[in-house]
Amino acid sequence: MMSSCRNIDLGGTSVLDLMPCGCSSTSSPTTRRVFFGKCSKTVCSIGSRSYGNLVFLRRESQSCCRAIPAKPIENALVNGLGEDKTVMVNLSQESRKEPISLENLFEVVADDLQSLNDNLLSIVGAENPVLISAAEQIFSAGGKRMRPGLVFLVSQATAELAGLKELTVEHRRLAEIIEMIHTASLIHDDVLDESGMRRGKETVHELFGTRVAVLAGDFMFAQASWYLANLENLQVIKLISQVIKDFASGEIKQASSLFDCDVKLDDYLLKSYYKTASLVAASTKGAAIFSRVETEVAEQMYQFGKNLGLSFQVVDDILDFTQSSEQLGKPAANDLAKGNITAPVIFALENEPRLREIIESEFCEPGSLEEAIEMVRSGGGIKRAQDLAKEKAELALKNLNCLPRSGFRSALEDMVMFNLERID
Repeated sequence: MMSSCRNIDLGGTSVLDLMPCGCSSTSSPTTRRVFFGKCSKTVCSIGSRSYGNLVFLRRESQSCCRAIPAKPIENALVNGLGEDKTVMVNLSQESRKEPISLENLFEVVADDLQSLNDNLLSIVGAENPVLISAAEQIFSAGGKRMRPGLVFLVSQATAELAGLKELTVEHRRLAEIIEMIHTASLIHDDVLDESGMRRGKETVHELFGTRVAVLAGDFMFAQASWYLANLENLQVIKLISQVIKDFASGEIKQASSLFDCDVKLDDYLLKSYYKTASLVAASTKGAAIFSRVETEVAEQMYQFGKNLGLSFQVVDDILDFTQSSEQLGKPAANDLAKGNITAPVIFALENEPRLREIIESEFCEPGSLEEAIEMVRSGGGIKRAQDLAKEKAELALKNLNCLPRSGFRSALEDMVMFNLERID
């Protein structure tokens, strides 16, 4: 189990308890008293269980230790401290040796995500066996639950700011609603794109037919809307309702510009906002609203979600050219083959006149698609798209400055870096 000291709350509110080290109050452990932020902890050096590179801490009021993961340099810092010293941990990208994993990133909200997974099928609540089967197919297709994970992280980070001791029922219901809306959009996307595979599994419409897939997506949108209305918060209802409208706007915008090489970067970003970033932005702002933070903080959370969502979409569009079909779980360069002009293509078109000819011919000649893919890779499209993804990521990190330093804020920062690591 490897993570980093990012999971430690350096803001003075809590330390993540992950697992017991095996010592007891009667084992007379060799300890050293350490201050993390405002909190006094005891470091145990003789825990009977070994989990690799961990630091064991105990609050003064606890009878046994808990383990937190730490990198070697941070471990050495803790073990080298004397009485009443303060730990200063460098969280910069340069200090990280190992890649960020989603499993470790979401460790601080793992219980919340597990409850969400347990509840999703019952929340869909379809009496029709076909709809239940369709829901089981999409929910079990290996989704990373990134959107509800973001809801929980922002909820926890802003709850700390507002002085809430635990998440509300509204926070948890919002995460479930967001995942249902996202899932419904995926079902409809696969129908529109005629995609037979998603995340390495057959899509709902491939298994059950287009009619059932459309109805399953519609049902999930309707069920999410019903739960949304029951939250009885007009601000959040308007926010999430706009997302469903944006989905349709994005699909129309994309369908009306296929094989159009005159698409501008701003048009691409607007379409990406409609199709991807709108939901992420509404998720993060909705979480902040339910924490009852100041309007300025809620707006920063909206901008964070928007910039993160755009960065994610640009990275996804880069991976469409740099990863194999096996890695993607769907055909590689699928967007280009269907005439969807993305950021790497827009940038490559500036340097490759021949690329325009191939795309506008809709790849009518044998081997023309492969030629176009190579032009995107060699024409500077990938590099400039990477720069765009990093630009949006930097903006997202700045949006987090309104939050107090905590394990939850650090996890949100790591989410931004995790996205960029996909193209490193």
